[in-house]
Amino acid sequence: MAVVESLLQFSSTGTLLGALLLLLGLYLLSSGSKSQTEGKEPPGPKPLPLFGNLLNLDLTRPFDSFCELSKTYGNIFQVFLGPKKMVVLVGYKTVKEALVNHAEEFGDRDIAPSFRIMNDENGIVFSNGKNWKEMRCFALSNLRDLGMGKRGSEVKIIEEIQYLEGEFDKFEGKPFDMTQPVNYAMSNIISSIVYGNRFEYTDPRFTEMVDSANENVYFAGSTSMMIYNIFPWLGPILKQKRIIVKNIVQSRQHMTKLINGLLETLNPHDSRGFVESFLIRKQSDEQSGKKDSYFHQDNLMMSVTDLFIAGTDTTGTTLRWGLMFMAKYPNIQDQVQEEIDRVIGGRQPVVEDRKKLPYTDAVIHETQRLANIVPLNLPHMTSCDVTLNGYFIKEGTTVVPLLTSVLKDPSEWEKPNSFYPEHFLDEKGQFVKRDAFMPFSAGRRMCLGESLARMELFLFFTSLLQSYRFTTPPGVSGDELDLKGVVGLTLNPSPHKLCVIRRS
Repeated sequence: MAVVESLLQFSSTGTLLGALLLLLGLYLLSSGSKSQTEGKEPPGPKPLPLFGNLLNLDLTRPFDSFCELSKTYGNIFQVFLGPKKMVVLVGYKTVKEALVNHAEEFGDRDIAPSFRIMNDENGIVFSNGKNWKEMRCFALSNLRDLGMGKRGSEVKIIEEIQYLEGEFDKFEGKPFDMTQPVNYAMSNIISSIVYGNRFEYTDPRFTEMVDSANENVYFAGSTSMMIYNIFPWLGPILKQKRIIVKNIVQSRQHMTKLINGLLETLNPHDSRGFVESFLIRKQSDEQSGKKDSYFHQDNLMMSVTDLFIAGTDTTGTTLRWGLMFMAKYPNIQDQVQEEIDRVIGGRQPVVEDRKKLPYTDAVIHETQRLANIVPLNLPHMTSCDVTLNGYFIKEGTTVVPLLTSVLKDPSEWEKPNSFYPEHFLDEKGQFVKRDAFMPFSAGRRMCLGESLARMELFLFFTSLLQSYRFTTPPGVSGDELDLKGVVGLTLNPSPHKLCVIRRS
C-alpha cells in the first residue's frame, strides 16, 4: 500500500492516475516478459501485474529489503520493479564472483531514466561501450599525470586542510552542521585537479555548484525518482525531477564559463588540469580531421560532472561519518588521538605516517565499512548471456551487486553491525587488509579515484583529530546520534551538529 500511496501523492487528480495506470497496463500487456528457455533463472518473489514486486519492498531503504529477501531466496535472486526485472547479488563471495571473476560479463552500466536525463550516456560513470572505455582510459591516465594520489595531491590536500580548520575555528566550539564546509573542502581538492585551481568557500558560483550537485545526488536516490525509473511517464508531475533538471542547467552554465575561461589561456604544451588536457586533445582531433572523436563538448561536460560529484560527495560523506563516529564513541577517539600524539606529535601528518598509525588506519577503514555510503552500489548490466552459480542471467539484465551485503557480510566480519576497528587489526595491533573490504566496488567499474580518496580520508581525518576534539552538543548524548542515515544515491549521516573544540 505504501507504493500506491506514493503514486497517489504525485497525481493531482485520481483521473490522471487512472489514465496513467491504464497506459501502464496496456504497456505491460504489450511488452510482457518472454519465457526464457536458456537456463534456470534465479528465484524470487512472485511479481504482481503492473507493480511487479514493489509491494515487497521498502522503497525508502530498498537495500534493507533486498537483504531480507536474500534470507528466503538466497544470494542470487530476481525482483521486478514494475515490469523491469532486476537480479540482486548478495554477499562477498557472490559479488566478487560476478564483478571480478566475470568482470566483462557484468561490466556494463544500467542507465536508468533518472541518470539518462543527467548525462545522455556521455562521460565516465553512466556510459557504455567505446565511449566509456575511451573516457575512463583518458581520465585514469590524465589524472595520474596530474599527480592524483601522489605527492602533488598530498600538497593540495594539506593546504586545503588549513582552510577547513579556519572554517571550523569560526564556530569557537559551538555546535554546527559541518556538511557544507567539509563538502567545500573536498570539492576544492577535485577542482584543483580538474580546473587547475581551488575556490574560496564564499564564491557563490562554487558554492552553488557544490550544493546543487549534492542535492542531485540526494534526489537521484529518492523514492520518487525510483518510481520515475520504473514508470517514466510520471516524470512531468515529479517535483524532484524538475529540481534535478534545474540544477543540471545551472551547473552547466557555471561549468561553461569556467571551461571558456581556461580555453582563452590554453597552452597546448602546458596542461594545468583535466579540463585543459581534454581541450588540448579535442583541438588536436579537430585539427587532424578525426571523425567520430569522443573528445567533444558533451563528453567534457559530463566527465567533469562525474569527477566533481564523485570527488565531493563520497569522500565528504565518509569523512562526516568518521567525525560523527568519534563523537559517538569518545573512547575510540581517545585511542586515535593518543596514537597520533605519540607517533606524530605536533607536526603536520603526511601520507607516509599511515603505516605508523595502525589503529587510526583501522578506524578509517571501519568508518568506510560501517558507513556503507553506497549500499546499493550503482546498477550494473550484463553485456551478454551469462550463467552465475548455476543461474542463467540474460544479456541486458539490470544487476545490483549489493555492497551493503559485502561490507556487513556476517561470514566475513566478526561484528558486522557494530563500529569495531579491530576488524582491521591483528593480535599484535598491526593493520591487516580484509578481502571483503569493498567500499569502492570492484572489477571494471571500480571507482577510478580510489587512490585520491584514500589519501584525502587519511590526511583530513588524522589532521582534524590531531587538532580538535569532536563532541556532541551539551545535553546531547552519543546514543542520540542516529546511525541509520539519510538515503539518497549515497547514504549520508542523519542531520546533526557537533562541537569542534581546539585541543590544547
